[in-house]
Amino acid sequence: MAQVQLIMPKMGESITEATILHWLKKPGDKIELEESVLEVATDKVDTEVPSTHAGVLKELLAKEGEVVKVGSAIAILTTDAEEKVSTAPVIDKPVSEAKAATPTIAVAPVSSSTNGASHINDYKESNRFYSPLVKNIAKEENIAIAELETIEGTGAEGRLTKKDLLTYVENRKLGVAVKSVQHSVSVSSSPTRIPVSISGGDEIIEMDRMRKMIAERMLDSKRISPHVTSFVEADVTNIVFWRNKMKNEFQKREGDALTFTPIFIEAVALAIKDYPMINIQVDGDKIIKQKDINIGMAVALPSGNLIVPVIRQADQYNIAGLAKIVNDFAKRARENKLKPDELAGGTFTVSNVGSFGNVMGTPIIMQPQVAILALGAVQKKPSVIETPYGDAIAIRHKMFLSHSYDHRVVDGSLGGSFVRRVADYLERFDTNRLA
Repeated sequence: MAQVQLIMPKMGESITEATILHWLKKPGDKIELEESVLEVATDKVDTEVPSTHAGVLKELLAKEGEVVKVGSAIAILTTDAEEKVSTAPVIDKPVSEAKAATPTIAVAPVSSSTNGASHINDYKESNRFYSPLVKNIAKEENIAIAELETIEGTGAEGRLTKKDLLTYVENRKLGVAVKSVQHSVSVSSSPTRIPVSISGGDEIIEMDRMRKMIAERMLDSKRISPHVTSFVEADVTNIVFWRNKMKNEFQKREGDALTFTPIFIEAVALAIKDYPMINIQVDGDKIIKQKDINIGMAVALPSGNLIVPVIRQADQYNIAGLAKIVNDFAKRARENKLKPDELAGGTFTVSNVGSFGNVMGTPIIMQPQVAILALGAVQKKPSVIETPYGDAIAIRHKMFLSHSYDHRVVDGSLGGSFVRRVADYLERFDTNRLA
């Protein structure tokens, strides 16, 4: 029998670590090749990790809730050496060596200095868990272990999170008294909780991890960006008729459904090219004008939560190309198979509230973007139209576009003109084009 290490896999270029949510197997369990062994979470998505070998799970090297770096050993399996010789080389390492490779079990003292000041961070002497990310931030900000110990954590079992530490650092830069750390952090990051009235028949539901993350990010966005929303009603009658004419042919030719979403995303990408200052991000007092047009599309999960995969360089695709990407993202989102990198790098977001039967909405911006567009339901309405023989009333297909933007950097003129331009592209849609 040989021993092999199960390694935390690389889940995207921007992902360097992951949190172990739940072990699906326990020591002694038999594991097949590619069988899921554990669930992990990054700041982008939750996913399952399959086994790279068939064998028996011998030992777990990381606990649930632990943050592990990509490439680190997380478990040891025993395998049939003869079976593996003919297929792939087997890494046969002693258990003691495998344990030594496990992150966060033992961290050597780290010496750091800033402006001549120096200190030693020996995490062995602390009874508190600190993730590698928190340790790196502490090192960069020259925060000693003794100072870290005084910061109140809002994570599980009082764990210090990245947000807790960054809030503390920001308070210190702003001159907030750092000696009363627990008081200042709780006042700045945790609003006073209003008592909730609970009766005997009420059901108490614990938020899942994704819902907690969404809640935190939505609060952060409203705190960071002063939101303003502009509304425009667009006549999409030509688009409705064109899609009805083309959808069957498109399905036969491409093997994909032709929905309204790729048509709307194409119009958004065209409008962004006309108004590039919508495609920006804010970094402190700097404005970053993005070169690529990467449009995020909000997708509802079976749980009811939303996830936002990103169509990179959306302006480079025609409707057929956009349709394939949109359908693929929607399918894999429902199956929880999106990759972390597919959720990163967005420069503008589109949310289809019409899919819930809503006519308009006031969406919240995805930080660090500065704008988001909500698409309302397409409805038949009586409308006044101009004809060569005078005005007439006709039934038209109309929808509302709701554009929320960050008023720090996007004025009403730009925010309103942009959404009007999206509507113009929709209303001028060429019905003679091919999908």
